[in-house]
Amino acid sequence: MSGPHEAGARIAARPLEARAFAPFGEVIEAAGPPDRIINGGLCGRWHDLARLDFGPGGRAGVSVFRAEPRALPLKLDLLERHPLGSQAFIPMTAHPFLVVVAPDEGGAPGRPQAFVTAPGQGVNYRRGVWHAVLTPLHPPGLFAVIDRIAGADDANLEEFRPRTPWIILPPGGSD
Repeated sequence: MSGPHEAGARIAARPLEARAFAPFGEVIEAAGPPDRIINGGLCGRWHDLARLDFGPGGRAGVSVFRAEPRALPLKLDLLERHPLGSQAFIPMTAHPFLVVVAPDEGGAPGRPQAFVTAPGQGVNYRRGVWHAVLTPLHPPGLFAVIDRIAGADDANLEEFRPRTPWIILPPGGSD
């Protein structure tokens, strides 16, 4: 049985792939041929790649985040979720970043899954999905973020700190 009591487990990251990530949201990437050719035939469009959800009364906002790069193995001691809206992260460089998600098990995160993006991949976390904080693996750690712009009364952030951190290993599972 998985759950918060498994904190401290070692979890190998794997390459980000849309099918494996599907329970948590969408991978944002230009994979396969474009859905449409636009702008006089000079531009391919991969259309409507993420189910953005800002909840009742919410509104979308576009922000830019700069996060400190981290290294693997990583001690994962904080997960968060946003119950009122989805959150899309689109890197503004070609560097990979770490994506960690976990199923909800009774209001707390279950055993996390870890992914490393390929160049050109972003992610959209569905509303209420437990995920690690933004974790670039290289500087400058610059991302465009599309999410719910919180009002003063919004309770759109829940945090969870395991008693014992999980250890996220690089792909291949070695220190």
